[in-house]
Amino acid sequence: MKFNGSKEYNDFGSFIKSHFLEPVQKISIDIGFTCPNRDGSKGTGGCTYCNNNSFNPDYCKPQKSVSEQLNQGIEFFSRKGNKKKYLAYFQAYTNTYSDIESLKKLYLEALSHPEVVGLVIGTRPDCISTELIDFLSELSQTYFISLEFGVESTLNRTLEAVNRCHTFEETQKAYNLAKDKGLRLGAHLIIGLPGESKEDILNHAKELSKLPIHSLKLHHLQIVKHTMMAFQYKNNPKQFDLFNLEDYIDIISEFISLLRSDIIIERFISQSPADLLIAPKWGGLKNFEIAAKIDKKLKEKNLWQGKYYML
Repeated sequence: MKFNGSKEYNDFGSFIKSHFLEPVQKISIDIGFTCPNRDGSKGTGGCTYCNNNSFNPDYCKPQKSVSEQLNQGIEFFSRKGNKKKYLAYFQAYTNTYSDIESLKKLYLEALSHPEVVGLVIGTRPDCISTELIDFLSELSQTYFISLEFGVESTLNRTLEAVNRCHTFEETQKAYNLAKDKGLRLGAHLIIGLPGESKEDILNHAKELSKLPIHSLKLHHLQIVKHTMMAFQYKNNPKQFDLFNLEDYIDIISEFISLLRSDIIIERFISQSPADLLIAPKWGGLKNFEIAAKIDKKLKEKNLWQGKYYML
């Protein structure tokens, strides 16, 4: 089976081109929200691996309004030439963790920008409501609306160990609440969390395939500075089995073969700034370079997305 020409998996870039028929760029926005496992409502300290500075661009500051962040982000990307449309990406922390009226105001401010064609909202599965889903569903009749949940693991013991303060059952409930509402549903998964075996990781693909998701972001576990995991790694490195590049590519090729074939794979790695990254260090390879290596590995092993997927 072939995906979009020569690829062995359903890639995000091809989806964007076919959906929008023109270049579209995400602009990250930080609205200054927190998370229920940070502010004490469910826990404190946040996820043990999390340092939001590891992926927030410089223009993305909560002291600025949504419009200011969009304008500065658009100015940054427009220097590269081609005129584009943009998606407002509410990225940092939990972007549905507020009252419904505040959320409506923020989302509508983003959509009022003439060059913004939709929203991408990153959140937790325990921070949505029927009222919010209904509002986003209404917006989806006019705009592209993507709702992305941090799944991170399908194992409750792992979720507890990294202080997520929600269960996989809550994840399943959230997706069932949001399905068939006109929303693009995404999932984030971290590959290589402490205590997870190869069998556990491959089983994630099977469990994710049961969810009504449209897209998936895969992230390899990174140890970054100023996190609880950095402290744990320093004091007990043996509890971490961090992937080298070749082993990661190998397990991802198997993971893909177990994944439902219609799920769009948006990325394979996360990329923390060099000054924050402790381990593993893969020489600064970009997502597209890793993707090329994975596609090559799939061909070598005669694998493709969904080859071993079973209902």
